[in-house]
Amino acid sequence: MTQASSEATKLSELTSHQRKSGLAAWLGWFFDGLDLHLYTLVATVFVAQLLVVPESDPSVARYGSVIQAAFLLGWALGGAFFGVIGDRLGRSRALVLTILTYALFTGLSFFAQNWWHLMVFRFLAALGIGGEWAVGASLLSETWPKKWRPWIAAVLQCAVNFGILAAILSVELLRMAPGYEPRWVFVIGVLPAFVTLWIRKEVPETDEWKSAQGRREAPPFSALFSAGSRGTTLLASALCAISLTGHWCFMFWQQAFIRTHPEVPAVASAQAAVTAKALFCVIAASVLGNFASGWAARRFGYARALGAFFLTYFALMGLTFARPWGLETTLWLYAGVGFCQGVFGLFTMALPPLFPTLLRTTGAGFSYNIGRVFAAAGTVFFGIFAKPSDFSAVLLYASFLFLPAAVLALFLPQDPEV
Repeated sequence: MTQASSEATKLSELTSHQRKSGLAAWLGWFFDGLDLHLYTLVATVFVAQLLVVPESDPSVARYGSVIQAAFLLGWALGGAFFGVIGDRLGRSRALVLTILTYALFTGLSFFAQNWWHLMVFRFLAALGIGGEWAVGASLLSETWPKKWRPWIAAVLQCAVNFGILAAILSVELLRMAPGYEPRWVFVIGVLPAFVTLWIRKEVPETDEWKSAQGRREAPPFSALFSAGSRGTTLLASALCAISLTGHWCFMFWQQAFIRTHPEVPAVASAQAAVTAKALFCVIAASVLGNFASGWAARRFGYARALGAFFLTYFALMGLTFARPWGLETTLWLYAGVGFCQGVFGLFTMALPPLFPTLLRTTGAGFSYNIGRVFAAAGTVFFGIFAKPSDFSAVLLYASFLFLPAAVLALFLPQDPEV
């Protein structure tokens, strides 16, 4: 009997293995969010310093978007790379490797002296972040009760949100320190490395993986495109690619938009404060969205829940950038968009069961993270061609990506266990 078949009805009935696996995945997601957004919070200032130009120089947006694109590309490749490792070495050991990777290279970003140094470090850190998602998702899908999956997805996505909030708080506290330098924030990214010591000692491998591994070797990556898996791989990849491109266009360029809002003073400190407040509105609201999407998946199934949330994402994002709004109204609309972002937590539990056990981490990681490649291309495109006055138009156009995403979501197989 596998851990996943232990149908506990309350927390007190969970096994020690299930609790440790849950905590390990939650911590991995938390530090994902932390390391993920340390760069976005200091991107403009730090890139300007590396280029030795004013923050208003067009090259800052251009190179900043290239660095972010490299990060998203690394995220996509990491999902595939560590997905294969997770299917071969096991979930627990692969989880340790992913966390060590993003902790090490986030910390090394402190030593960047040129913009391309930072690009390389962010790319390498992203390999671990993308891999952690794939490995952690499979770990929990194989250990926790199936009927809990929508709520597990919500709790895990909240870990990312709390990690982002921790990044915001950390940066704000560092800004108060005498002689503050933007590069200091990357030292915080080393902290996750210490978590791996506990994971390696306390989190055992899943019974389901050990059982499948004992029967046969993990199939090659090409098996994702075999006759039995090709349709699932293509559908899941297309859905993730389209939706994540729209999502990351918002997440990266919303700060540039809010900085240029007429009610925000053209003072660096004031702009930094309002961008932090805007991001807080998005992330705080997304915590509620995580549980709302989990409830919707439990009530209506993953496919319909994904479709409804993507449709709402389109509507609210379109409304936000279709016309000028006052700053307070804009922040409320940002919160609405953030609420819709809870939808991405559903992928955590919806994707892994679509693939066979020994192809599960590879399939879920590849399908979800292939969206980063398209998101990277979109980020660079907007960084090259968008002017400060065009940020609202760029974000409005990006909102339309959620319409085909809503349609594709309806074609996902329904999980009878939800």
